Amino acid sequence: MSSDPHSPEAMSPQHMSLQQRLDKTLEIAAAAGRMILEAREADNLEHHYKDGQELVTTTDVAVDTLIREYLEQHFPGEERLSEELAPDRDAVEQDGALWVVDPIDGTVNFAHGLRHVAVSIAYVKDGVTQLGVVHAPFLNETFTALRGAGAWRNGNPIKASAGKPLEHSLVATGFPYRRDSRPPLMRRLQAVLTHCRDVRRNGSAALDLCDVACGRLDAYYETVSPWDFAAGLLIAREAGASTGHLYPCPEGLPKDLYGENLLVSHADIFDELGDLLRDADAGKLDNQ
Repeated sequence: MSSDPHSPEAMSPQHMSLQQRLDKTLEIAAAAGRMILEAREADNLEHHYKDGQELVTTTDVAVDTLIREYLEQHFPGEERLSEELAPDRDAVEQDGALWVVDPIDGTVNFAHGLRHVAVSIAYVKDGVTQLGVVHAPFLNETFTALRGAGAWRNGNPIKASAGKPLEHSLVATGFPYRRDSRPPLMRRLQAVLTHCRDVRRNGSAALDLCDVACGRLDAYYETVSPWDFAAGLLIAREAGASTGHLYPCPEGLPKDLYGENLLVSHADIFDELGDLLRDADAGKLDNQ
């Protein structure tokens, strides 16, 4: 890819195959990853808080800008939904092409010098995710998927775990930035800690989903924004994981972009873990 995001490209997006779109997306994610690495090396991060709660660094905005320019270069006129520069969630209800972007998934990790950080880019057509790329620059890992064609880590096929009972399963989750939103989730956490092997809270929904996809984790549940999970959800699904929601999705919203009460796991525990979490929500496990 040219280092100049404004350099001309010959191919029209209308004539590009999904594989060609994936190839371009990989180039964009790699460029974004390089910017993230350089920002960490420069060690001059500035930050502020959205709504007094959510940490945002200047690098989040710079990377989002880079990705926006590259997408406009290669796919002019196609709609975007991104965390920093195009956060209008009404875009999920529109037909046609939509790019869903998280420039840095794991911003708190990034700001604190941790490595669990990713660029997440998904291409959605008429509400259905067609391709996903999750690039972790500090881990030197890139996860990809094409709808109906499989999922890969650094170009090698990956597969979700199987045949493991719930009590031996490792489960990931996360918590909202608003502290007053966390107490109701403690019931779920207690239930999982009691009935599963253990819990991981790694700070990047995109990478948690990719870890389910390659069998490092057995399940993941959380409520997140579309840009956090769109690419990772497709990667997990194409790797054989079961994907869905604890409760029905609202009418008119595409399931691939609805992030309330996500549940992703290997197929053998999907129903059992879902029942456990719903029972926790209902208070049915309080005396156990």
